Amino acid sequence: MDMGEAVIVAGVGCRSGARAADIAAVIAAALGRAGLTAESLSAIATSVAKAADGAIAEAARVIGVPLIAVAQADLAAAAARTVTKSERVLAIAGVPSLAEAAALAAGGPAARLIAPRIAVGAATCALAESGAIQTSR
Repeated sequence: MDMGEAVIVAGVGCRSGARAADIAAVIAAALGRAGLTAESLSAIATSVAKAADGAIAEAARVIGVPLIAVAQADLAAAAARTVTKSERVLAIAGVPSLAEAAALAAGGPAARLIAPRIAVGAATCALAESGAIQTSR
């Protein structure tokens, strides 16, 4: 990746029982909606709890990008920058949109949403763009 290239992070959330194919499908849909190709994707981000879900890890492996497990404190810090609010997700994950908060947190403080959360089946995805990927502190 050259230094001038934008970093695109797909934030992902899913219901229990989602498959890797569900995760890959929602990421492809979000990229398509943003006018981006799969090659532009830099990483997949989700909560630490969801990172333990084999489906998200498998999707990251198949797509060929790293999976970033975002700490709850980092999700909470990014929550104010989300645009979608799901009462269900707020009750379960503590943030209005897990997909959006994960993408923004992994992208860092300068990250901006380029595709708000979309849902395909049992999975959700949001895309954020920034200059660098943040890893958990």
